[in-house]
Amino acid sequence: MRHFIDLSDWSASELDDLLTLAVELKREWRAGGNRPVLAGKTLAMVFQKPSLRTRVSFEVGMFHLGGHAIYISPQEIGLGVRESIPDVARVLSGYAQGIMARVYEHDHMRQLAAASSVPVINGLSDWMHPCQTMADLLTIYEHFGRLNGVKVAYVGDCNNVTRSLAVAAARFDMALAVASPVEYGPDADFLRMTHESGLELALTTDPVEAVREADVIYTDTWVSMGQEAQTETRHRVLRPYQINAALLEAAPSSAVVMHCLPAHRGLEITDEVADGPQALIFPQAENRLHAQKAVLVRLMG
Repeated sequence: MRHFIDLSDWSASELDDLLTLAVELKREWRAGGNRPVLAGKTLAMVFQKPSLRTRVSFEVGMFHLGGHAIYISPQEIGLGVRESIPDVARVLSGYAQGIMARVYEHDHMRQLAAASSVPVINGLSDWMHPCQTMADLLTIYEHFGRLNGVKVAYVGDCNNVTRSLAVAAARFDMALAVASPVEYGPDADFLRMTHESGLELALTTDPVEAVREADVIYTDTWVSMGQEAQTETRHRVLRPYQINAALLEAAPSSAVVMHCLPAHRGLEITDEVADGPQALIFPQAENRLHAQKAVLVRLMG
């Protein structure tokens, strides 16, 4: 039994297989609908953090594949508070054929997987966002026709999305540059992970330098859930890292812009860029559905 917790747990060939399947499932859906390969199966969706894309894409994905998904709110479980994480995993394993969880602490995800007798999927943790990155890879592949050699510049707060992108870049021989202020740059664990993966990460505090040769310019919110007390400081420090028209002028004219959403327009990205011709933000959001279908089929099919 496999879990989808951390991209580092999956080889390049395994991730390539998931992407190939995602392409096939997306084509099949648009040609008339997916075969009900998960008929009679249920995905339990455990949320500590709310989300538009994670909930809807998994729920719709299970429906497209003939299965069913159940949303479980933070109040219903109180994961690790009202009920222990291993107990939750064991109970849900008796009801469902898969568990998707969106949590704060990555260790909670590991505890769920350790006690579960069904596959566990990481819908987001503070360490990694693997489902988002699979959608990102699908979007980049569709646009450029390849992953190998594509240059990605991540600009802003170095976070779980950045870590996932780093693993993906190593797996698919992509180049990754990260432009962050020192205060919100890669930590020691991140640097150790990239070193172990073999990725030659390009680090800078200058966003212009990062995007100069970029094929993809990627950003994320400056304040994630749980960081609200830091809002004023983060906005001040990260202001020079906004994705705007001036920054795009420093990049190749063929560069595209990506954002995992939700976007705080006027902060990390401007309306002009988010709604402009170089943005792939909404195809990227749609691809959460198709990339996650591939994960669901491989783990639960």
